[in-house]
Amino acid sequence: MSGGPRRARQGDRPQIVLATRSVHKLRELRELLALEYADLVSLDECGIEGDPVEDGETFETNARIKARFAARASGLPALADDSGIEVDALGGGPGVRTRRYAGERATDEQNNVKLLDALHGLPPERRGARYVCVLAFTEAEPGGGASTIVTARGTCRGRIAAAPKGTGGFGYDPIFEPETEPPGGRTLGEWSAAEKNEISHRARAARRMASKLAAFGY
Repeated sequence: MSGGPRRARQGDRPQIVLATRSVHKLRELRELLALEYADLVSLDECGIEGDPVEDGETFETNARIKARFAARASGLPALADDSGIEVDALGGGPGVRTRRYAGERATDEQNNVKLLDALHGLPPERRGARYVCVLAFTEAEPGGGASTIVTARGTCRGRIAAAPKGTGGFGYDPIFEPETEPPGGRTLGEWSAAEKNEISHRARAARRMASKLAAFGY
């Protein structure tokens, strides 16, 4: 580990750049991590253009790729999230293609429709799925490099609903029923943010990452 947080500008709180342009993900991770000694900022807030090539075959590989990209582009410590949904009946798909399941520029609604179509007619016991989140953190090195990466993983088990319900959350939340709900019960799209933050894949990964960031002085 390096000698502690670096500051983006003299007199400011240290900043950690989150390798995302998603305002939803930024807001959620700010709430979940509740950093005491640093501020989490997005790629857009840092004025970083371009995006890394996420060509890994696992969530962990892609999280590492994004963390290195953000650290090198910003010169700041970087945190990256790679997450998605794995469906048993699809052999673990869409997996790392979760966001692009229905196409490179697909909307959440289009992705949900495609997944529901793929599982059409299957009973609840064959609609098992899990949300997965891997967080990766690295500190920037002088000269634009990135130091050792630490990771944290979280999962949330459940099933794919028969139809979308609720307008909360994002991604596949309107069609994901956590395992604590009976078939036909509430989807994450019907849960409050506080309820979701108790059991979500990202919340579980964030709790594990928070203790690691504390060791870095954040």
